[in-house]
Parts: sequence; structure tokens; C-alpha cells
Amino acid sequence: MDSGKVVENIYLLVIVTLISVLQNALFAQKVEKECNQCSQNAQKSAFERVACANRNCMDAYPTFLAVMWCAGLCLSQAPAAFAGIIYLVVRQKYFVGYMGQTSQSTPGYLFGKRIIFFLFLMCVVGIFNYLLTRHYGSDYKEYVETITNAASALLLLP
Repeated sequence: MDSGKVVENIYLLVIVTLISVLQNALFAQKVEKECNQCSQNAQKSAFERVACANRNCMDAYPTFLAVMWCAGLCLSQAPAAFAGIIYLVVRQKYFVGYMGQTSQSTPGYLFGKRIIFFLFLMCVVGIFNYLLTRHYGSDYKEYVETITNAASALLLLP
């Protein structure tokens, strides 16, 4: 397979992955800043909230990357990348909300779970379609991609 063809099939996923790496770096920078302020002011609560929010985001990060890449490779990269961008926005909302009161982070957390579930379903449907194609010769990928593209827009609903 030509390397240009490979990149064409994954470039949106790569872009979302790189954006997520930048977001992780910004979160780490925020933790470092709070740590420095904490040692000077002896305010532990702000640092603990930021460190906990960062830890929670990092705990879900491998799952997010795995399902986003699987959904993009097994089914369609455009809706997977779109869901990935929405997830990053939601993760930012969660992080900022957690720095205030923890109850402000709940909507971001729940919405993030919904996006990961959507990506998981995309993976399952993509694998199921592959098995149908391989064993029965039936390819429903075009139909499934159309439904997935339409359903990804529904992720914007609260």
C-alpha cells in the first residue's frame, strides 16, 4: 500500500491525537504552576483539585485514544475524528470545571462517557461489518458510514 494512501486514511486521527497531546501538556503546565504557587502560599486545596483533575483526565486518555483509533480505522475516520475533537472540548470543560467546584465538572464527565461509548459502538459496528464482508460477502460499510456521519452530529446535543 502506498504511504500516501495510508496517511490519507488516518490524517484526521493523527491531527486529533496531536491536539490531545498539546492539551495534556497544557494540563501538566497548569499542575506545575499550581504546585509552585502552593509551595509559596501553602494553599493545598487548589493544587489538589488541579492535580486530581489532571489525573482523572489521564486515566481516561488511553481508553479515548484506543476507541478513537479503532473507530477511525475500522469504520470511518471523519466521524471518529469529529467525536475526538468534541471529546477534547468536553475534557477541557471537565478540567476547568473541576478547578472550581467538583459539581461543575459532572456535565463534562458524563458527556465524555457518552462520546467514548459512541466511539466504542463505532468500533463494534466496524468489526461486525468486516466479519460480514469476510465471511458472507456483504458490505454495509457505506450505509453504516452514512448513519455514523449523521449520528456524530447528535453528539452535540446535551
